[in-house]
Amino acid sequence: MDNDLNVLGEPLEECGTDPVTGFYRDGCCTSGPEDLGNHTVCAVMTAEFLAHQASIGNDLITPRPEWQFPGLNPGDRWCVVAARWLQSYRDGVPAPVVLASTHVRALEAIPLDALRTHAVDVPQDPSSLT
Repeated sequence: MDNDLNVLGEPLEECGTDPVTGFYRDGCCTSGPEDLGNHTVCAVMTAEFLAHQASIGNDLITPRPEWQFPGLNPGDRWCVVAARWLQSYRDGVPAPVVLASTHVRALEAIPLDALRTHAVDVPQDPSSLT
């Protein structure tokens, strides 16, 4: 994670450890060539987002131990696939985003303005949000 940056161009911060998230299950939305899905958006789960994801075939509620996936609840922070977050955004039910913990690679799929609109963290220099 030492060389990973967030969407603000700063060092990537941890997303969540209860449950442990990340493609590599390291608590961070780190990404690499093995992460074909681009699991880079640190999102705070809401009931609406979880229901929407289930409705489009992405069940984030049901535990899947074979993938080290505990199943999610509202309030959990999870590294979600950028394209799935964008789909929810376009459908009007995006999950809140932790910018400091969202990998810069998310910008390959999502405009920064869309992420900023739903940010739940404020960077030390708020001028970067304008």
